[in-house]
Amino acid sequence: MSTTTWISLLLTGFHLLGLTTAFHALAYSRSSQGAIAWCLSLLMFPYLALPAYLVFGKSHFRGYREKISAMIAVHHAAHTRYLSHLREHRVHLGEVHEPLEGIANSQFLGGNRVTLLIDGHATFDALFEAIDGAQSFVLVEFFIIKDDELGRTLRDKLIAKARQGCSVYVLYDEVGSNRLRSTYTKPLYEAGVHVSCFNTRQGIWNFFQFNFRNHRKIVVVDGKQAFVGGHNVGDEYLGKTPKFSAWRDTHIKVEGPGVLPLQAIFSADWTWATGFAPEAELVEPVRCGESSILVLSSGPADPYDRCTLLFLEAITRAKKRVWIASPYFVPDESLVKALQLAAMRGVDVRIMLPEKADHLLVWLASFSYVPEVTAVGVQVFRYTAGFLHQKVFVVDDDVSAVGTANLDNRSLRLNFEVTGVIVDPKFAREMIGMLEDDFARCNNESAMRFSDLSLVKRIGSKVARLFSPVL
Repeated sequence: MSTTTWISLLLTGFHLLGLTTAFHALAYSRSSQGAIAWCLSLLMFPYLALPAYLVFGKSHFRGYREKISAMIAVHHAAHTRYLSHLREHRVHLGEVHEPLEGIANSQFLGGNRVTLLIDGHATFDALFEAIDGAQSFVLVEFFIIKDDELGRTLRDKLIAKARQGCSVYVLYDEVGSNRLRSTYTKPLYEAGVHVSCFNTRQGIWNFFQFNFRNHRKIVVVDGKQAFVGGHNVGDEYLGKTPKFSAWRDTHIKVEGPGVLPLQAIFSADWTWATGFAPEAELVEPVRCGESSILVLSSGPADPYDRCTLLFLEAITRAKKRVWIASPYFVPDESLVKALQLAAMRGVDVRIMLPEKADHLLVWLASFSYVPEVTAVGVQVFRYTAGFLHQKVFVVDDDVSAVGTANLDNRSLRLNFEVTGVIVDPKFAREMIGMLEDDFARCNNESAMRFSDLSLVKRIGSKVARLFSPVL
């Protein structure tokens, strides 16, 4: 057979495979826009689109829910006790908050003390104090752990607790922590710390699951204290890198029944990663505050887009204000419309974004969305006193949220995320005060028109927006 014939067969095979894969994209893409984009690419440019689809085309994370169900069956007594604790501490906050419980498939738990931790020093001082006082176990989960001064401080404290007899577990994302080497993890192993990456690609069907990431940041100590928010582990989160200088981020410390679901999320993630549950006993919750909290776990293994629905519910229920701070602003059409409608209702809608960029494409894409929302009264601010990385929102005078989810497609659909939704007017006042201080360090871009941007930025933002499904 001639070379020309072989090439013709190869090209025909690519196009047939592209056609077959296009049917798969049509059937399983999460949005009609995504389905159209993949189908056109697979039919017209299968040589490039097929490898891209293997990595970026999957919309659902296989095997996670099945493995967790198997864990629950094995640990049935512990799971029954966990559900009993949730029922005991559930609070009914009225019909206005019931949709949030439906979205999360969980309940608001009362009697919590929630401490607002503003920026890295407050967060890691509180976190290290909790670890130093651990008596039974420490569960640590971060998207990024770096082998730098802060990362080594965390490692040394975990080694010390393991040598004192505490059960210590460390889980990290292999993409976010891709530079973490054995020189960092080996001392942890040697001290008896359980260490694992999230193992996103385990299983034959998940070999190409590079696009799904565990973006959660959770620390649980003795089942009595838990931490969640925007900080990863690295010196930049303390403002020690010249590229970003000051790093603006927010975390919370939770004490009370709200620790339970955060511990359960870590246990589920650890079970997926390793195949066995961590040895961390459920602790009888002690009510110690006035805050009610709903812990929302979201990710690509969910049957529906919980994170998108959370933002939609927060925006549509607002009567007075909805203030959102996020490092990335690449919303889908439904969120753009919800923001526009809220502003048209007279709600004080504000979005805070960073002036500086850490990911150029995502930063550029945000400029194409700003005129769409500011045209109807949404105010958009750019934080200028460093890099803004916090993921928070406040609705009216009583509802706040602090978590790991950005306002972009990756967090809304592709990443494993966790958000704490707090109902407490006192805590909301703290959040409002914090954000007012942040707005004072911002430039207001609400009057900006797209035509005001430089030609390079206008073209760049439109091109970047084309990649929004995977940003």
